[in-house]
Amino acid sequence: MSTVKVAISIDRSLLVQIDQMVKEKTFPSRSKAIQHAIHEKINRMNRSRLAHECSKLDIKLEQALAEEGVSTELHEWPEY
Repeated sequence: MSTVKVAISIDRSLLVQIDQMVKEKTFPSRSKAIQHAIHEKINRMNRSRLAHECSKLDIKLEQALAEEGVSTELHEWPEY
């Protein structure tokens, strides 16, 4: 993964907490700590976006689509 330098402004109390984690060797550097936090936040947002989109689905319609043709084609399925 290639990285680029960026300048950010951060609340002093957050920086103190990050520095403490670096001191305790939770993270090797401030940069890695911030990268990890951003990565986790983006992943969380992506999961919640999927949940939000799924909540828009019509459950009965989705069930009907999933079962469409199953009963008529059941005899064509291989035996296990």
